Amino acid sequence: MMNTAIDFRSDTVTRPSSGMRQAMAGAPVGDDVYGDDPTVNDLEEKAAQLLGQEAGLFVTSGTQGNLLAILTHCQRGEEYIAGTKAHAYLEEGGGGAVLASVQPHPVENQTDGTLDLASVRAAIKPDDFHLAITRLFCLENTFFGTPLPMEYLAEAKSLATEHGLRFHLDGARVFNAAVRSGITPSTIGGMFDSVSACLSKGLGAPIGSVLTGSTEFIQRARRWRKMLGGGTRQVGILAAAGLYALEHNIERLAQDHEHAMLLADGLADIEELEVQEAAHRTNMVFVSMSEAKLGDLSDFMRDRGILVTVEENPVRLVTHLDINQTGIKTTVDAFKDYFRKAA
Repeated sequence: MMNTAIDFRSDTVTRPSSGMRQAMAGAPVGDDVYGDDPTVNDLEEKAAQLLGQEAGLFVTSGTQGNLLAILTHCQRGEEYIAGTKAHAYLEEGGGGAVLASVQPHPVENQTDGTLDLASVRAAIKPDDFHLAITRLFCLENTFFGTPLPMEYLAEAKSLATEHGLRFHLDGARVFNAAVRSGITPSTIGGMFDSVSACLSKGLGAPIGSVLTGSTEFIQRARRWRKMLGGGTRQVGILAAAGLYALEHNIERLAQDHEHAMLLADGLADIEELEVQEAAHRTNMVFVSMSEAKLGDLSDFMRDRGILVTVEENPVRLVTHLDINQTGIKTTVDAFKDYFRKAA
């Protein structure tokens, strides 16, 4: 059932398409530690160009990309500012603090994912040897499926420049943000000193992210990657999947966004559910229900070939390239059946 399930747990669950597998099988390879894997080099160049940066570095995950950004931008004993719900602060095992010896300073995320810039300004430490040096300002885009407003990004960039902060984007789903906003990824990425962009979420690759920035920044990040055990050999086989994803799967993200809208509209007709509104929805739908109705939901859906994660309320449903309109209809019908059963 796992191979044919309608899987809403995340957009990380996608399987490589036949075209992607063919690209992987035929990829020219070399030793990436020596810098002579042509497919890796093509991927890094392509990602940097798309994101408005000079150079790129292929890494195993977004977590590794964010950690490398912290290590490269900051020195031990310095500090980075990130949202209280940001992946780089909350869900990466404390790597910035543990492995980089860089102190996080969390600032409360607002409902749209932005950080109040007055609060960010207040978090920046004065020049006092009792205090950590504030060095880096991190944002995440999209945030729970919502693109950050471009006007806000411009204001945040100005604040970072004014205070001499490096400006990093956890762009795990930055391509979703760009497609939904009708702009190029470089319009977003070019505003930052560095961007980590995921290939294995909505773009459908089986592994990997690309960290991008200036040529000098990436040279230093490459040294940190090696120290973390991230030096790889004939990894062009994997980079080929990411390159295929960048060349074929960016614009098609609009389909995932349309499917999320269809799902939200269908679930909104169910009295027992409250669908979280989103002015600029990408590929995520959040639905709330009474706690009493949560208990059997996961098992009920699984029995119908639908996978959902029921750990929090609201429940997150994520659309991706392996979910079509038929799957959306099947899922809406299953939710209706569930509440009829529970009535």
